[in-house]
Amino acid sequence: MSRAAGALLVVGDVVTDVVARHRTPLAPATDTAAEIRTLPGGAGANAACWAARSGCPDVRVLGRVGTDAADWHERALRRAGVRPLLVPDAEAATASVIALVDSSAERTFLTDSGAALRLSPDDWSAGLLDGVARLHISGYMFFAAPSRETARLALRDAREAGVPVSVDPASAGFLAELGVDRFLAAAVGAEVLLPNADEARSLTGHDEPERAAAELSRRFPLVVVTLGAAGALVAEDGSVTARVTAPVVRPVDSTGAGDAFTGAFLAARLAGADPAKAAETGCRAGAEAVTMIGGRPPTGPPGA
Repeated sequence: MSRAAGALLVVGDVVTDVVARHRTPLAPATDTAAEIRTLPGGAGANAACWAARSGCPDVRVLGRVGTDAADWHERALRRAGVRPLLVPDAEAATASVIALVDSSAERTFLTDSGAALRLSPDDWSAGLLDGVARLHISGYMFFAAPSRETARLALRDAREAGVPVSVDPASAGFLAELGVDRFLAAAVGAEVLLPNADEARSLTGHDEPERAAAELSRRFPLVVVTLGAAGALVAEDGSVTARVTAPVVRPVDSTGAGDAFTGAFLAARLAGADPAKAAETGCRAGAEAVTMIGGRPPTGPPGA
């Protein structure tokens, strides 16, 4: 198969986000005033959109969506410069997330995985790797049996084809439910692991991000741990090799900041950047992401 095009293929979740920004603490059993918006989201789809935003000319996303919102999500992805490879599901609704965002821009998610985790091996084909230079798998795919098997199949086919694979663990809460050992076993063979600090802590038991990053890099050739406003750590061969700072911004909504980092990081790697430079690019995208509502970048080229 030819891979001269250098495409990025993302296998992941496509989600309808309901973002509720509340300036005061939630008031139990009564009303709390909030600004509420319904937006396209999903860790996998968001990362794909940020990769396109960051200059990757060919980005594709494979995901399963309910027929209720398939057309809406396809249009949104195309507007963002991403080629949608969406599998319609007539039996389950599109995944949805309620993101509760407080006055500090910190977010808490209520997640209904819907059709997203019903992505099955029948939805995958090794032919999807044609023209692909990198495969990225959203960690949400590992949290249900059908999508986990699909993720493992995609990872296996990519390795056999010589396509490097990255994985974003996606959720410390879901990691705890699945079990660390099961996640790590399913992700064997990935070249890059992209956890945030909480996920790195869950995967290793180490509170210090540096120790966690170093330990994970003994399992995966390249590990990049995101630290929010503190930037990111790059680790290889059992040690931290770079510390990258993030631009100082005034946050509005942290939803999707990690997805922005992932997409921009992968686009930079595809363009030839070394891990530290790619992490710098990721930090800039993450900083931009927290200044807007929702997990997607504005459509159009940077600066639009």
